[in-house]
Amino acid sequence: MSPTSELQAELESASGAYEEFASRGLKLDITRGKPASEQLDLSVDLLSAVTGDDVMTPSGVDTRNYGGLDGIVELRELFSPLLKVPSDQLLAGGNASLTLMAQALTFALMHGTVGDSRPWGQGPHKLICPVPGYDRHFTLAESLGFELLSIPMDSEGPVVAEAQRLAADESVKGMWLVPMYSNPTGITITEERARELAAMPAAAPDFTLLWDNAYGLHHLREQHPEVLDILSICAEAGHPERPWIFASTSKITHAGAGVSFFGAGPETSGWIRANLSKISIGPDKVNQLRHLRFFSDAAGVEEHMRQHAKIIAPKFDAVLDTLERELGGRDLAQWTEPDGGYFITLTTLEGTADRIVKLAAEAGVKLTPAGATHPYGLDPLNNIIRIAPTMPTVGDVELAAQGLAACVKLASYEKLLAG
Repeated sequence: MSPTSELQAELESASGAYEEFASRGLKLDITRGKPASEQLDLSVDLLSAVTGDDVMTPSGVDTRNYGGLDGIVELRELFSPLLKVPSDQLLAGGNASLTLMAQALTFALMHGTVGDSRPWGQGPHKLICPVPGYDRHFTLAESLGFELLSIPMDSEGPVVAEAQRLAADESVKGMWLVPMYSNPTGITITEERARELAAMPAAAPDFTLLWDNAYGLHHLREQHPEVLDILSICAEAGHPERPWIFASTSKITHAGAGVSFFGAGPETSGWIRANLSKISIGPDKVNQLRHLRFFSDAAGVEEHMRQHAKIIAPKFDAVLDTLERELGGRDLAQWTEPDGGYFITLTTLEGTADRIVKLAAEAGVKLTPAGATHPYGLDPLNNIIRIAPTMPTVGDVELAAQGLAACVKLASYEKLLAG
């Protein structure tokens, strides 16, 4: 049989399998990294952790009242060793770290930073974006007027040579980074790569690492990397104010009612306080007290995350096993096998991602739009698809992976036959 005939036969088989799957009339959604209800149930006791007659922190702060811009000290002390940020350089805020990112960037645009008093917004302002990356980072920065500059990621993190080339431009103010279990690849930056970024020359005197440690505690396996002490790494490199560290409990407790964190060097911590004091009289300290009582200590957080892993690790395994069974050895796609976080990245043949997403939608499997992992929604190779396995049941996520594999086969053989 000729190669063309073999491809035609594969296409016919893939088309039949796709039609069979589509005929089931399923409605499956693996678009966003939301916790499942079973995960949210792990934190049900949070809702009763503070009662009407017991609202005082251990240090005697009435959480119902104004004040406490930094957040309650005991919660900052609890998360300090987990995030590798000294408690006096760590702020605890409301439920969304994305809001803290927006506030910090807006302050820099309007007022400058501790490294340079010139407001970023007075001239061109750009951010480096390792890709594939987090769509909300890109959307936020674009909405604030930043020009977004893509650089590639490898298995150790962002490619430093590309970042340094771009950072030679003074209008390049910083770089996004999800250092642990990156969204969407699951890559964890190595300490060596982090040290290179910490020491990297940059034309902007206040070049900033937007260090979003969103998944630093979200391990799937018992053996896992440790959170890097990026503040110490940058201080040793002579750039103590370079990292702005963000984190939250949004996927740890209740996604809509968590606590966010901002950590930075000593001067930047003062800078964010001074700016926040103009727009806030303090965060929701009652909710912070709930979290303090619910966890008690850092070990309580770690045990809680082990319970999360028991729920979601089988879902990741179901997707990975299905992809290997259906696509392994076919040279049609590759996928990441993360040890934590919330996503799997599927890399398909060039030019097929949008077709796969469209086929999947028509067959009842909703995926994140092709291109969402890149600035401006433009994936130049059109071959990256993000998979979010956490919210569906194990059975549903396995079905979704089966449907996705059928779409990959159909779109790939169409592409190969078209030449």
